[in-house]
Amino acid sequence: MTSTERLYIYDTTLRDGQQTQGVTFSLEDKNRISNLLDNLGVDYIEGGWPGANPTDSDFFDQKNSLINAKLVAFGMTKRFGRSAENDEVLSEIVNSRTSVVCLVGKSHEFHVKQALGISLEENMELIVSSIGYLKSLGKEVHFDAEHFFDGFLSDPQYSTRIVQEALKAGAKWVILCDTNGGCMPDQIYSTVQELSKAGVDTNKLGIHAHNDTENAVANTLAAVSAGVRQIQGTLNGLGERCGNANLISIIPTLLLKKPFADKFHTGITIANLKELTRASRLMDDVLNRVPNRFAPYVGSSAFAHKAGLHASAILKNTDTYEHISPDIVGNERIIPVSNQAGQSNLRERLLQAGIEVSKDDTRLSELLKQIKEKENQGFSFDSASASFEIFARKILNQMPSFFEVKRYRVTTERRIDALGNMNTLSEAVVVVKIGENETLSVSESMDERLNDLGPVNALAKAIGKDLGKYQDIIKDLKLVDFKVRITSGGTSAVTRVLIDSEDSKGLRWSTVGVSANILDASFQALLDSINWKLINAGATPN
Repeated sequence: MTSTERLYIYDTTLRDGQQTQGVTFSLEDKNRISNLLDNLGVDYIEGGWPGANPTDSDFFDQKNSLINAKLVAFGMTKRFGRSAENDEVLSEIVNSRTSVVCLVGKSHEFHVKQALGISLEENMELIVSSIGYLKSLGKEVHFDAEHFFDGFLSDPQYSTRIVQEALKAGAKWVILCDTNGGCMPDQIYSTVQELSKAGVDTNKLGIHAHNDTENAVANTLAAVSAGVRQIQGTLNGLGERCGNANLISIIPTLLLKKPFADKFHTGITIANLKELTRASRLMDDVLNRVPNRFAPYVGSSAFAHKAGLHASAILKNTDTYEHISPDIVGNERIIPVSNQAGQSNLRERLLQAGIEVSKDDTRLSELLKQIKEKENQGFSFDSASASFEIFARKILNQMPSFFEVKRYRVTTERRIDALGNMNTLSEAVVVVKIGENETLSVSESMDERLNDLGPVNALAKAIGKDLGKYQDIIKDLKLVDFKVRITSGGTSAVTRVLIDSEDSKGLRWSTVGVSANILDASFQALLDSINWKLINAGATPN
C-alpha cells in the first residue's frame, strides 16, 4: 500500500472570519475558538492582526496555550518607501512573538497600479524584502498572494513571478487567493497546473477561496486535486461578504471521500471527526446564532429522512439514502414524522424516543391519522421532534404527569418615560398545580430594545419560576430561538410558533404550538419544551 500525502489545514476564523458582517470576537471568544481548533487537530490557527485592534493585540500578548496547532500572526508586506526593519506593521508582527507569520501582498498587476500606485517591480521588492526580513529573524513565513487568480488571467507572467520570487525569498508557503470569490473550479485547477508547468513546486502552495459564487469548497478541492497542499478556510464558512471556504465541509470530504481519502491525510484523524458537529454548533453558540439545520455533514437535517419510502429503506440499510454514517461526524439520524409519514417513519421515530410499541399495535394507525390531522391544522412535527414525542406519548397513554397549568394571564403595557422613550412592559401570571399544591408565579419582561421575546419571555419565566421538586431540573433551560409563521390569512389566521430550547449541556430541542392566538401557540410550545426536558432527565411523575 502506498503512503498518502500530507495536507495542511490552516484556519483563519479568528481573522478573516471576523470580517463577517455583524461578527466581533472578544478575547474570551478567541480563546474558546482557538482551543476548539487546537483540539480538532488543525495545523495552523491565524489569530488575527497584531496591532489592528486591542483584542487582537491582547490575544497575542497572552501566553500561547496551543498544544497541536501553530499560532499565526497576520499582517501585510512593508509599505512603499520604508525599509522592512523600520516598518511599524512588520514590527507589530515581530513583536507578537509567534514563530509563524502570514503576509498578504498584491499579485494582480491591476491592484498594484491602481491601489498601491507603484510599479510592478516596486511591488515585487515589497514582497521579497518583507519575506526575507522575517525569514532572517527565524520566522516561518507564509505569503497570501491576494487576487492571484484574477491576476493570472490578466498577466500570468507577472503573477507567476510573484509566486516564484516569494518562494525564493524564503516563504514556506505561498497561498493562492481567490479574493473576489468569482472563480470556477476548472479555472482554479488549470491555473495551478500552469504554475506546475512553469516549474513551481505545488507542494509549497496553498488555496484561499471566497464563496461569492457558492464555489469556495469546490474551488478548494479543485486546487488540492491540481497539487496545492495547504488549505485555508473558516469554521462554518465565516468571512467577508459571502464567506470563506467552509472547513466544516472540507475536512470530512478530504478524510472520507474518494479520491482524497485514498491520496491524502491531515492532522485531523477519523476519530476527531466525531467532534465536527459539536465544533460547528459551538461556533454558532459563540456568535449567538441558530445553527443552519441544512448544513452538510453537521446540520440537524443533514441525515433527516422524511418521506415514508426513504425511511422504510433506511431501516433496512442505511446506505440506501446516506452517503456516510452520521455518527462519524458526531451527528445523528432523524426520522421525522409529518403528513408524508408512513408507519416505517413512525415506528423508527418512536423507537428513537424510547417509546415501546409493538409492530402490530392498532394505536399506530390512529397515531398516524392524528398526526396528519394536526399537520393539516398547521402543526409541523418534522421541525419539532420534541413536540411529536409529547403528542405521541399522549395518544399512546405513555405521557407522565408532572404538573398542570390551571390558568395564565399575560398583559402588555406601553410606557413613555420623561425623555419620550417608549418601552413595553409585559407581565405574566401563571397558576401551576403540582400534586395537591397550587402556586402562583408572576414575571415581567421589559422590552427596551426589541431584543427579547416580550410577552412570551415573561410567560416562559413565569411558568418556570416555581415548579417545586422539578425546579432544579429545568433551571438551566433557556429559549434560544423563536419563530412565528401565519399559516392562513385573513381574520381567521392561524399562527404557528416554533421554539428552540437548550440546556447547559448543549442539548437542543424544538417544540411547536398552533393557535389563532400567538400567546396561546407560544404557551403550547413552552409547555412541550418543559415536559420534554423533564422526560429526558428521567423526572419522577406525580
